[in-house]
Amino acid sequence: MMLLLTPELRQTLRTNAVLREMHARRDLPEPDPCPVVKFFNPIGAATWLATELDRDGDTLFGLADLGFGCPELGSFSLSEIEAVRLPFGLGIERDVGFETPHPLSVWAETARRAGSILHAQSLLWRVDPTPDPELPSSGG
Repeated sequence: MMLLLTPELRQTLRTNAVLREMHARRDLPEPDPCPVVKFFNPIGAATWLATELDRDGDTLFGLADLGFGCPELGSFSLSEIEAVRLPFGLGIERDVGFETPHPLSVWAETARRAGSILHAQSLLWRVDPTPDPELPSSGG
């Protein structure tokens, strides 16, 4: 079974959550971080992009697409994703090569227009196929 969140990914996700909390307390505009991690169903269309991890260590925030044509921003549970059992002994996996220069708002808008995160990914890669080396790494 694949480790869905490495310590480094956890730290980046927590940092993003703390930054959002700090901005909210100071009435500053919400940050719009790039997704840090992508989870996917290896035999289906479900895909999740996460930008934050709550203090509880389980609640992620990001873009969720269960394959019904309506990707949504919101919270989802890491433990529930880890508990998914698929045919052939498979489970939800992390895209270990995932990196993006695009903030979550761009992903959400593109995925809604395209009908899925997967279609949005192909569109965004056409626009900018390689991450900008000047941007911080997304930790994918």
